[in-house]
Amino acid sequence: MITDPLFYAVAIPAILLTGLSKGGFGGSIGMLSVPLMALVIPPVQAAAIMLPILMMMDAVGLIAWRGTFDRTAIGILIPAGIAGTAIGWATAAYVTEAHIRLIVGIVAVLFTAQYFLAGSAGNTPRRHNRVKGTIWGTLAGFTSFVSHAGGPPFQMYMLPLRLDPKLYAGTAILVFSIVNASKLVPYYVLGQFSADNLWTSAVLLPLAPVATLCGVWLVKRLRPEPFYKVMYAALLVIGCKLIWDGLSMLY
Repeated sequence: MITDPLFYAVAIPAILLTGLSKGGFGGSIGMLSVPLMALVIPPVQAAAIMLPILMMMDAVGLIAWRGTFDRTAIGILIPAGIAGTAIGWATAAYVTEAHIRLIVGIVAVLFTAQYFLAGSAGNTPRRHNRVKGTIWGTLAGFTSFVSHAGGPPFQMYMLPLRLDPKLYAGTAILVFSIVNASKLVPYYVLGQFSADNLWTSAVLLPLAPVATLCGVWLVKRLRPEPFYKVMYAALLVIGCKLIWDGLSMLY
């Protein structure tokens, strides 16, 4: 088990942010968990420690949002997300995390820039598109496998639909619950579940339900417009962070 106080100084805020995101508030802010923890431990170890915690958050979120989801989105994104996880597993030895962070970050920034520049036109709901949903869903599964960074691709498909915040949150938790569960076997086979990592996850686990329920509480009390402004702003911040991380790792 990790005993370094510095690790817990960054891990606790990281988990609290992830819990808010899992509860449906703040979009992809939970993606900051691995980068924050990677300041003091290797990114692969950070991802392994976070997976059991993410699954606990998923369980709490599934109970809180039970029966609340968009069926069409589920039918498109879950198969695509699982396929993305399989691709991540198959290419784990060849694709660098730096390139993935850089690509996803650039797309996320361009996506949010288009939304803010579009003004009121960006508020017009779009209809489901199976081709786009499959592409973004696969990328969400792939980036989730690499560094639990599936949020931006998921948002890039889901946000333009302009769903009710509760419906959006319920759909997100269901999709990523299944995607995270599909990562268990590959992570085990790749040797990411050591005794030290599992004990560290266990110590941090009690924070998971508290933070997730706080996120649920916030979503249920926000009107749609402020909710989506927070979501797009969070996506922009994460995109910039991913670009910075990718460039730093490459150069």
